[in-house]
Amino acid sequence: MTRLTHLDDKGAARMVDVSAKPTTRRMAFAEGRITMKPEALAAIADGSLGKGDALATARIAGIMAAKRTGELIPLCHPLGLETVTVDFHLADDHIAVTTKAGLSGKTGVEMEALTAASVALLTLYDMAKAVDRTMVISGVRLVEKTGGKSGDWKAED
Repeated sequence: MTRLTHLDDKGAARMVDVSAKPTTRRMAFAEGRITMKPEALAAIADGSLGKGDALATARIAGIMAAKRTGELIPLCHPLGLETVTVDFHLADDHIAVTTKAGLSGKTGVEMEALTAASVALLTLYDMAKAVDRTMVISGVRLVEKTGGKSGDWKAED
């Protein structure tokens, strides 16, 4: 049975002690999507939303969220991220987001990549909700991670 590292011997929550772990290069990639009506997608694409440039705002929000993951998710270590990217792909009925977070450190950056994707998508929803309140955020997941004790991992599609 796998031992949960965020619990002590008595089952109480704790922050994992990473002080003895070696520093390694770590990267994580996440993705997600927001499905919407054509008029909302068009307004985002042409920049005609009343709130401004949704993609630029969502990109900044995702980056800022990744940097603050340790404040948002209990027991996550605050990390000195070295890179965070948030990219968008517009399709017929949705916008896909892909994120990357990386650093040289003692703990992984999966939560940072996932947080960046989630907050970027939430920001798109917030900016376009006047046009379409039926938007659906889905498929937020870790796609790949590299580095660390457990080694590399990639999602099977």
